[in-house]
Amino acid sequence: MRKFRRTLAAVTAAVLLVLTGGCGPATPESFTLTLATFGQFGYDDLIPGYEFTHPGLTIRQVRTEQGGPYHQDLLAKLQSGQGLADVQAVEEGHLADVLAQSAKFADLAEVGPPDVKPGRWLEWKYEAGRSKDGKLVGYGTDIGPLALCYRKDLLDAAGLPTDPGSVKTMFATWDSYFKAGERYVKRSKGKAWFDSAAQNFNAMVNQLPVGYLDRQDRPTLATNTALEAAWNQVTTAVEQGQSAGLTAFADDGNAGLRNGTFATKVCPSWMLGAIEQEAGTANAGKWAITDAFPDGGGNWGGSYLTVPAASPHQREAAALAAWLTAPEQQLHAFRASGNFPSQVDAFTSPDLLSEMNGYFGGALSGQVFVAQARKVGKPQYKGPGDGKIQETVVAPALKAVEQGADPAAVWQQVKLGVSQVVP
Repeated sequence: MRKFRRTLAAVTAAVLLVLTGGCGPATPESFTLTLATFGQFGYDDLIPGYEFTHPGLTIRQVRTEQGGPYHQDLLAKLQSGQGLADVQAVEEGHLADVLAQSAKFADLAEVGPPDVKPGRWLEWKYEAGRSKDGKLVGYGTDIGPLALCYRKDLLDAAGLPTDPGSVKTMFATWDSYFKAGERYVKRSKGKAWFDSAAQNFNAMVNQLPVGYLDRQDRPTLATNTALEAAWNQVTTAVEQGQSAGLTAFADDGNAGLRNGTFATKVCPSWMLGAIEQEAGTANAGKWAITDAFPDGGGNWGGSYLTVPAASPHQREAAALAAWLTAPEQQLHAFRASGNFPSQVDAFTSPDLLSEMNGYFGGALSGQVFVAQARKVGKPQYKGPGDGKIQETVVAPALKAVEQGADPAAVWQQVKLGVSQVVP
């Protein structure tokens, strides 16, 4: 998810930030805390500042480039009970598997600094880091509030509006969005409205009160009428020719961005950098974004910092995690790596609100995503295996529909596949 990078601030600036911000308890003894992360969290030049204000403390960051191998390793270490870091980052797509093993993690509400209160985060971000028994397993880092990106030139060529106000109306609900897509396909003589059915369906599912699993970790597909309605809606759009049938982040999806194969795309905050990187300079200024997303808001992406119960320095590790997720440090991480803050106080920062994206026509992207983040409702419960259902059952099923399979028959196969993932 961390597809683009920004210039890192100098270490001196990080030290000044530490001195003006809060810090955890200084300890006289010399010891080391290990911090395990993946991708780019924007912490590299923050760590020396924290060490500077904590004599005797050494922080060793162990960073894995790819999130998939990182989480496979984390789950293996949780099973064996060996090799865990003092602070372990967890991406939201794998959070359900971690929350299901909450006994193996410290309760941050107990071992964390007493001044860290729930109101520090957006409510939905905080609540998603709690296990079913109420334990606070993770401090929230970044988020991925959802908007829709669109190609102004392609909409204009098809006679659809491109000004922000009209686009917000067009994108107000999934119904209005897909109706606009139907018009676009007809007027553009068969060009695709969006890139991938799986991308849209994933966002639609995450907006529902109940997803693939209930709070007892039982599959809901047999009775979840809202889930089936979303399936019918997106597969109908596929049959109308609205999907380009591409795979996001794969070669064909990237080529689709370069070639203008589709007109709209589900856009969490971090997607802007991915589009700029893959669509290239030839498409600068053609893409736009507005503070709208069908049926309200949604989130795709973001992580948490956890403290395994096996850590011999739980309170010190929790203090470090609390500091790294404080508003000042989240804003620094945003400038360093583009990770959008989840802290309420960060949303009033002039730096964030004035953030402008030239590639997207000078859009005030900071304001767009602050507005979108505030629209996200109560977090949907996600049980163990939720991410596996999306990746290994639903996404391939939607690809089959895009290749001509009957949606009703494939839906029955999805039900069977989910029951095999979660017996």
